[in-house]
Amino acid sequence: MTVSQAVPTLLLIGIAAVLAPILADLSRRFVPVPEVVIEIILGIIIGPYVLALTHPSSIISALSDLGLTYLMFLAGTELDLGKMREGHMNRAITSWLATLAIALGVGAILQGTGLVIDEVIVGLCLTTTALGTLLPILRDAGVLKTSFGPTILSVGSIGEFGPIVAVAVVLTNRDPRVTFLLLAVFVVAAVVAALLATQVHPPRLVAYLRRHLDSSSQLPVRISVTLVVLLVWLTLKLSLDVLLGAFAAGVVVRLFIRGEDSEEITSKLEAIGFGFLIPIFFIDSGINFDLHALIHVPKDLLLVPLFTVLFLVTRGLPTFLFFRRVLDSAQLKALTVMSAAGLPLIVVITSIGLQEHRMRPQIAAALIAAGMLSVLIYPIVALRQLPAASPTGDEGHHEMNDDL
Repeated sequence: MTVSQAVPTLLLIGIAAVLAPILADLSRRFVPVPEVVIEIILGIIIGPYVLALTHPSSIISALSDLGLTYLMFLAGTELDLGKMREGHMNRAITSWLATLAIALGVGAILQGTGLVIDEVIVGLCLTTTALGTLLPILRDAGVLKTSFGPTILSVGSIGEFGPIVAVAVVLTNRDPRVTFLLLAVFVVAAVVAALLATQVHPPRLVAYLRRHLDSSSQLPVRISVTLVVLLVWLTLKLSLDVLLGAFAAGVVVRLFIRGEDSEEITSKLEAIGFGFLIPIFFIDSGINFDLHALIHVPKDLLLVPLFTVLFLVTRGLPTFLFFRRVLDSAQLKALTVMSAAGLPLIVVITSIGLQEHRMRPQIAAALIAAGMLSVLIYPIVALRQLPAASPTGDEGHHEMNDDL
């Protein structure tokens, strides 16, 4: 498809992207609906199963893939090991590993009943936390600036990074030993980049970049975007998942831009993502959502609440158990529920499952619909558990021993 043929669909996506925050604001008078959910719903409406106004396009697909990559990159920029340690990182890691074990067990049970083809694909879908999706919601609510913020970031980061690594390792046809070797090579490259980012700050270079921060060249932003492409290229060369490279690039960029200009650079990077690329990913996900597969057999609709509850069981229950001694009651309830919200990686994992014929279309549609429901319901429920956010408040966040 040529550019001129893709423009009408891109225009519709642009209109949907403009309408989404407006509708999200209007919804706050009744039931607050996350903007990303509205974007997906608008995508479904303009997609082939409702109004049929859009047409398949390799250009739109490429922009959508870039939007997902950038979403993972921005999630990586939120990964602050110092804050994560404040947020009980050891518990976050252990709770996710427990989630993985439970999720694979649930997947095996579902496979045994004949409901699903591959327990691993479904199991990985049940391990995710949609940090990239939750960040705008948490930021707008002022939660990230509270003493509870590091804990949410810790749990969310592990809940996003863990599945990305699992996808790179598990969803491959290579010898696992080769996969681990390639993953080790990538980790070494990412660590070297991170060390350079933290150690190499020549005064002349810093002054030069600062001089071009507000000029038409936007040099620090260009360098950051180039680093994303570089690490994504490296993951492709190593036959790993591109999201791993994007997430790692976000971590490295965060280390590199520390200082007085960090907020300004971060704001510019977020403008590229949330202002352009990321809405395309969510709206295109709605366009490609297989509504027919979900409603063709009415009983398949029951899978949506089933998976929504399973998210809470597999992801929320371990979070509750491992954090019950370090958080007060309100924070524990909020963290438990919010950790079960998942969507972007569910879209990715189900897409892989469909491409490799390891998942039925109706199961993929039900999982995505459940992911949409989780990011709609769970953040609302979680935020209602918390007191009004205060940037300096210590809302009963217990400073307890984090030893397991």
